[in-house]
Amino acid sequence: MLNLDQYTCLGAALRDALDRWPNEICLIESDRDKEKTRLTYSDFKDMALPLARALEDAEFLSGNRVAIIMTNQSKWLVTAYAVFFCGGVLVPLDYKLTAAEHLQLLAHCKSQVLVVEYYLWRAITQSPDLKNLNALVLVTEAPPSAELAGAYRWEEFRRKGEPEFVPRRREEVACIVYSSGTGGRPKGCVLTHENYLEQCKSLTTLYRFWPGVRYLSILPTNHAIDFMVGFIGPFVCGACVVHLRTLRPEFVRDAFVRYKITYVSLVPLVLKNLERGLKAKFDALSPGRRFLLNQLIAVNKFLTGWRPDIHLSRLLLPQVHKAFGGGLLAMFTGGAFMEPSTLQFFYDLGIPVANGYGLTEAGTSITLNDLKPFRADTVGKPLPGVELRLLNPDPDGIGEVAVRSKTVMAHYLDDPELTAQTIVDGWLLTGDLGRFDGNGHLQLFGRKKNMIVTEGGKNIYPEDVETYFDSLPVKEYCIFAANYVWPAKNLGQEMLVLVTHLEQGQELTDTLKEEMASCNRRVPDFKRAGGFLVWERDFPRTASMKIKRTELAEEIRKILGRGAVVTL
Repeated sequence: MLNLDQYTCLGAALRDALDRWPNEICLIESDRDKEKTRLTYSDFKDMALPLARALEDAEFLSGNRVAIIMTNQSKWLVTAYAVFFCGGVLVPLDYKLTAAEHLQLLAHCKSQVLVVEYYLWRAITQSPDLKNLNALVLVTEAPPSAELAGAYRWEEFRRKGEPEFVPRRREEVACIVYSSGTGGRPKGCVLTHENYLEQCKSLTTLYRFWPGVRYLSILPTNHAIDFMVGFIGPFVCGACVVHLRTLRPEFVRDAFVRYKITYVSLVPLVLKNLERGLKAKFDALSPGRRFLLNQLIAVNKFLTGWRPDIHLSRLLLPQVHKAFGGGLLAMFTGGAFMEPSTLQFFYDLGIPVANGYGLTEAGTSITLNDLKPFRADTVGKPLPGVELRLLNPDPDGIGEVAVRSKTVMAHYLDDPELTAQTIVDGWLLTGDLGRFDGNGHLQLFGRKKNMIVTEGGKNIYPEDVETYFDSLPVKEYCIFAANYVWPAKNLGQEMLVLVTHLEQGQELTDTLKEEMASCNRRVPDFKRAGGFLVWERDFPRTASMKIKRTELAEEIRKILGRGAVVTL
């Protein structure tokens, strides 16, 4: 791989990678059972530089911001490289957000350019807030006769000639990344070139990439994990990224075999579904074959207990490994609670799952299981260059996890108050509760912050969910994460609670309960409140009439137990 210590920016590292491995395959794009695109590093360069030249002609300046709203595909990475080549700042946005949410974030980041997939642009143009968008828009995959509302076709936005490479310094901004689930008060994490270069160096120290390695990109590229492990990491090592334009299970399974996948990142929800599918196949075996399989799994578990031995596992369990293509070295997961039993299930099959822990504010990961030894009950050790400490530990040694590293963001975009609350004396306060075991592995026990994380890795902020209850006929209301009010020191059983304060003389009728449920049904299913309770006091508020959430949560905790919550 490239020596990343020699580089000051991502653009320079990626430029050298394209020149170093011109004939290696860097990107494969597959749609169902058809391969749409296969690019060498030289092909990739030939696609990206005319786009960079066109941006240059459009008077694109160093430091200008370019937002990308696209599903996983080659055009995403080509655009990102062209932006870095021109010295721009990338703003990766989640394509699953609504048009209104996209426009809100575009306004917040003040993006000068938007690159967007046609079906998403069509939705955005239907929004009444479109008039506030002031950006050059490039639309991908638009039909020939499509009306683009003043936008340009990405495929035609090209200029001949050699663009001028614009270097950036390590401390300058590379990306503005919004935490998944962001809405209401946008939280744009400002990440520098140094953040990414240091993160990439740390991760590839533990899990190496090289020419011939194939990484299956299933998570959205805008996701912090896939942006690093499905773009930057493979490219600076001469490896290949495989994009799927569908996530139907049968085509994902086929991709493992067809492309001999080496690594893949999965959110816990997908990993659990994969576990259920394998167990169902095992249960369908005849009693004799099931007995033999169980014996071989037990032997593999015994012989690889201390550390994985992929070659031995493939000899003992060849059919299992062939189903994953025969070349899989490890899977990565993180972003939400992962049951130890699921991690152990795959490890016993000789398919290690490296469980990690991180947050957008710290780049990608701050801990990762290096499998030396494998530990299913932890999120691993701190990555090289990462310092962790626990603040105010209780008698059990559980405290708030704080991190200091060159991978920690510079600040939140245009929000010095929130930045000051989050980064204190150089330490990023994660809001997560953890404890170190005797071997330096981090165990997580819950969250101190008023936020939950779904099995799909989505951050859910209660303040955002509150907007769906605007029509509720009560004096005031508030949404809390249940574990924030009643700290449980466990993960995986999180939910939101609606706290209502009724008008004087108002009663909790069946009609009111139905109105609560009706509002809740309008919320996307993964964000819905799990229950409600009635609070009989006025909510404490600041001079500007904002709810003092911490104070209210403390009052509720002192007087009411978790049993006061009624299911919605």
